[in-house]
Amino acid sequence: MKSFLYAGIEIGGTKLQMVVGNSDGLIIDKRRFNVDKSSGADGIRRTIEAHLPELIRHKEVRKIAVGFGGPVDWRNGKICRSHQIEGWSDFDIARWLKSITGIDVVVENDANTGALGEAICGNGRGFNPVFFVTLGSGVGGGLVVDGGIYHGDLPGECEIGHVRLDKSGTIVESRCSGWAVDRKIRNAINSGADTLLKNLVGDSSGGEARFLKPAIEENDKVAIQILNEVADDLAYTFSHVTHLLHPQVIVLGGGLSNLGSVLSDEISNRLPNYVMEAFKPTPSIKIAGLGEDTIPVGALILASRNS
Repeated sequence: MKSFLYAGIEIGGTKLQMVVGNSDGLIIDKRRFNVDKSSGADGIRRTIEAHLPELIRHKEVRKIAVGFGGPVDWRNGKICRSHQIEGWSDFDIARWLKSITGIDVVVENDANTGALGEAICGNGRGFNPVFFVTLGSGVGGGLVVDGGIYHGDLPGECEIGHVRLDKSGTIVESRCSGWAVDRKIRNAINSGADTLLKNLVGDSSGGEARFLKPAIEENDKVAIQILNEVADDLAYTFSHVTHLLHPQVIVLGGGLSNLGSVLSDEISNRLPNYVMEAFKPTPSIKIAGLGEDTIPVGALILASRNS
């Protein structure tokens, strides 16, 4: 029997990934690019136009799926908006991609796509339901129940990043995204705190969160304090997920998940403090098993299911 190929595209606030692979989520070819926020959506579209046709050339790609970093109209293949990159509002991405490839396109929110990838091929396998959180430039959530993506009413999905942490309007994304952690680190350094982070960050501007893990490994008190603050905010956030959705597992993806078990273990330790006794033990907290490929793999599965 002939094995069909599919293409998956991840469009986020910091990176763009394009892959070709099969219905099992196996990637056979891949392109990765950093996103220049100042170039907006036009810059991302130019990169796709320049590289996607070359990626799929001489490959019998049957369908393309997009995991987009923001709310989408998945029924009609349109972007609703991006909270990170200007120029995406009301864009008909399915029609545009078909115009440059001649291939039909299905569109999903990136966290939904990542949730599918982890539920089928990653650290969500064997659990049901699976809740996935992407901790990147923003914070997104996706839910897979009985092996399929849960959809709410348009245009929303499981927008966990925009859940409020207090009545003043502080949202999860403003405290737990990669950019929020960057800001915490910069503020600590600028305050004159005695921290290894100052030496590790040096003259770097942006992406300071990547230095948190080595500082924690050296028992840096400021780094550990930042970890504890983020873990506690996420544990409080996941208490709402637990009370409302009751997943068996919560899988952490995105750049901040590179902290690994120090993050997942700390959340696991704190989550029971915010969950009512009737719902204990609390869900397992795991780091995404597919790493950076979580959303592209989910896109391949999504494309194969919609062929």
